[in-house]
Amino acid sequence: MKNTFAALSLAVGLSATGTAQVPTNVSWVRVVHASSDAPAVDVLANGNVVFQGLRFKSFTEYTPVPPGAYDFSINLTGTSTTVLTTGPNTLQGGQAYSFFAIGKVANGTLTVMGAGDSVDAPGMGMVKLRVVHGASTAPTVDIYATAPYAPLPASPALTAVPYPLAGPYLTVPAGVYQARVTPTGTKTVAIDSGRLALQGNTVRTVVALDPSSQGGPFELLVLPDVN
Repeated sequence: MKNTFAALSLAVGLSATGTAQVPTNVSWVRVVHASSDAPAVDVLANGNVVFQGLRFKSFTEYTPVPPGAYDFSINLTGTSTTVLTTGPNTLQGGQAYSFFAIGKVANGTLTVMGAGDSVDAPGMGMVKLRVVHGASTAPTVDIYATAPYAPLPASPALTAVPYPLAGPYLTVPAGVYQARVTPTGTKTVAIDSGRLALQGNTVRTVVALDPSSQGGPFELLVLPDVN
């Protein structure tokens, strides 16, 4: 398995966003199972099981932990068989973090990406939205956000988004949208959210995922950062 956790520690430190809701004496941690062909897993922190039985497209709630350095391990559920390890990862007080298990077991690209989360709500009538490119078999992509079933505009909202990347949060009016993802420079839709209702004063992360079946479509997972 590919081990990219030295880079993960740096990426988390650089991308962590100041938050209004996380107490300064704790860090918030969320884990997302975003690997389409990986089995159910347990997550260990410094050798202790903290989450059990995570399956594809499942995710934990934000969990408060003391700030500090952590070694994380991912084990096959109910076993001591470790498929990935990371550490030390330094978590700062007053910050929220998501860790995404991404890539494919079949081709040896299973890895973890960390991102700092912004969990301060944007206010009534607005929503904060972030896109994560977690589809390892997809190329660099453009992302469009429109009214439902409207024609694609001339220019995307985000362009040339590489894998793996957690993009910046964008603050937009609440409403009903349609998100479509195309290979960069084309209008060929590879991922389509359909109608995506975004309520005011919320924060959402939308994750692009590899297909869960051979020859199937790419998938989306919408995470409720703040309700």
